[in-house]
Amino acid sequence: MKDLAPNIYRQRLLIEGLYDIDVQVDTVHEFFTALLDGLGANTAGEAIVNSSLGQGKPENQGIEAFIPLIESGVALYTWESSRFVSLIIYTCKAFDEAKALAIVADFFQLSQMESKSF
Repeated sequence: MKDLAPNIYRQRLLIEGLYDIDVQVDTVHEFFTALLDGLGANTAGEAIVNSSLGQGKPENQGIEAFIPLIESGVALYTWESSRFVSLIIYTCKAFDEAKALAIVADFFQLSQMESKSF
C-alpha cells in the first residue's frame, strides 16, 4: 500500500479474538476506560456503544462501539453467538502494541487472539 500522506503519523492495530466474558454495553465502557488508561490515550468525546442483542439474525447480534480520541479512535465489534471480538486502534500518536494486546487479552479473557499492525 502506497503511503499517500507520509507527513502524517498513523499507527493501526487490528485485534481479533474469542472471548470468555459476558459482554454488555457497560462492559464496553469499562473496557474503553481500561484501554485508554493503559495506553495513556485521551478521549475527544463520549463513547458511542450500541447493542443489537435481541435484534436481527442471532449470528450477527452483538455490540458495536466507537470512542473518539484526540489521537484518533478505537472501534470495537462483538458477535455474541460466536463469542468473537474484533477491534481496531487507530492513532496518530505512537502507542505500545504489546501493552494494548495484553490489555485486550486480559480484559476479554481471550482464549485465542490474532493481531495485525499496519
